[in-house]
Amino acid sequence: MPDFKYQGTNRSGSSVSGVMTANSKADLQNLLRRQQITPTKMSEKGKEFNMPTFGGGVNAKELAIFTRQFSVMIDAGLPLVQCLEILGSQQENKFFQKVLINTRSQVEGGATLSTAMRGSPKVFDGLYVNMVEAGETGGILDIILQRLSTYIEKNVKLQRAVKSALIYPVGVLTIAGLVIFLLLWKVVPIFATLFAGLGVALPLPTKIVIGMSNFVGSYFGLLIVAAIIGGIFGLKAWYGTPAGKYVLDSIILKLPVLGILMRKIAVARFTRTLGTLIASGVPILEGLDITAKTSGNAVVERALQKVRKALEEGKSLTEPLKDSNVFPGMVTQMIAVGEQTGAMDAMLQKIADFYEEEVDSAVKDLLTAMEPVMIVFLGVVVGGVVISMYLPLFTLIGELSKH
Repeated sequence: MPDFKYQGTNRSGSSVSGVMTANSKADLQNLLRRQQITPTKMSEKGKEFNMPTFGGGVNAKELAIFTRQFSVMIDAGLPLVQCLEILGSQQENKFFQKVLINTRSQVEGGATLSTAMRGSPKVFDGLYVNMVEAGETGGILDIILQRLSTYIEKNVKLQRAVKSALIYPVGVLTIAGLVIFLLLWKVVPIFATLFAGLGVALPLPTKIVIGMSNFVGSYFGLLIVAAIIGGIFGLKAWYGTPAGKYVLDSIILKLPVLGILMRKIAVARFTRTLGTLIASGVPILEGLDITAKTSGNAVVERALQKVRKALEEGKSLTEPLKDSNVFPGMVTQMIAVGEQTGAMDAMLQKIADFYEEEVDSAVKDLLTAMEPVMIVFLGVVVGGVVISMYLPLFTLIGELSKH
């Protein structure tokens, strides 16, 4: 029998590796599952292959539906393996179907559900796995899955709020930019040639627009456009680094209107996540760590990591939250009440409910106020370019009518 090298994660999530003798790779997988090890890489005689990493093709809505159906089946008393088998066979997303089949086979081989899910981190993140583990330990897996599905659904709602707030102005500005660029690049030069042939005296607005058109059509202008596009991609790449993400997230939170909205979204996500984890029996230190990593904002993440460190040193949760200057006073006061009354999870959920309503209302108000502003902006910019091209023609017509 050949020897295989393997790498994987054990039940506690720690990385393990070693060498094992088996008839085939499939036999090796079965042997590792019996030892509650989820393999991520296996190799034979120098030939390696990576286990498929699942994720990317599973959206939050699909995960929420799966979790809701899973909780109903568990509550009805169906065995875990049977639930996974039914849900896997009914799953329309083939990518997600492979994840569930893989999870079912590991559970069937003796692994716990949380251990099996830990092998697919891009589908089942740290929050999901830790809550499932807490549900398994406490014998309340159906309740935990219900909470998870509710959490995911509310998180999707928050994401939609962000997209609603950003898509409209970004879309309008992009279309306006393209229209103006095409006018300056293709249409204005035709008018400029016409005016030069007629020898008409050009008013100042027309001169400005023709000057812009000449700049856009020049080699230097094309370089500027290329530099802007390169700058956008560079900014996106920089945002992918920890330092860049922190700087840009700090700027976003300080913006007049959008910053207030993003802060409300961050507070709603933080309180909903931490409240769900605490209610599910996850220790608060672990809950803060998971909440920080899933906050979606580098400033909030750093603040929560400092809060976690202060909590390890024996301080209360409220004091470091207040010192961070990230969370509003009302939030820290309500959390302080939750600490004193021992109802932290309930208080966090109430804060989340309040701020989610605030986000809904802020997005509606923002879109209502932005519509007329965008319409006026388009009218002034595009209309200004068009009118500036017709001004010399009006002058010419006026002179001809005098003769």
